[in-house]
Amino acid sequence: MISDKIIKAMNDQIRKEFYSSYLYLSMASYLHSKGFDGMGGWMRAQAMEEAIHAMKFFDHLIERGGDVELQPIEQPPAEWKSPLEAFRGALDHERMITGTINDLYKMASDENDYASRTMLQWFIDEQIEEETNAEKNVRMLEIAGESGQALLMIDKDLGVRMMPLVPSVKEV
Repeated sequence: MISDKIIKAMNDQIRKEFYSSYLYLSMASYLHSKGFDGMGGWMRAQAMEEAIHAMKFFDHLIERGGDVELQPIEQPPAEWKSPLEAFRGALDHERMITGTINDLYKMASDENDYASRTMLQWFIDEQIEEETNAEKNVRMLEIAGESGQALLMIDKDLGVRMMPLVPSVKEV
């Protein structure tokens, strides 16, 4: 049985994951408005991935007999100084999410909730990938600086990212 404490924390994580999706959609809108459609597409794919993450928590709670209580999602920022600043914001956000996932894992460990630990291990592994990708993007943009040609090359490179497939309930 899943504890009320973990149910509450996972409901909060659902909110954070949906906020992540909103944040990346806002970044996508900003990047598209500046003519960086490749970077905007990358952020759109990231937004979709975050919504899928929220649903993993949603389904875990349902499968364990917990109640899902959707919480309000705050409005994300809408402007950044540059694509680099947007991607730095994404990296900072991923680091924060890593911290909350780690806190959830510790909570599940403290409560001997092995089913939640197993599910959270997937997220721990996923966050390594999320932070690595965000760091790579920041490094590329730092190297590019203000060079329009370099920014356009990065935009083209990031534009090849595929949208994640939305898994069925059985796959999540």
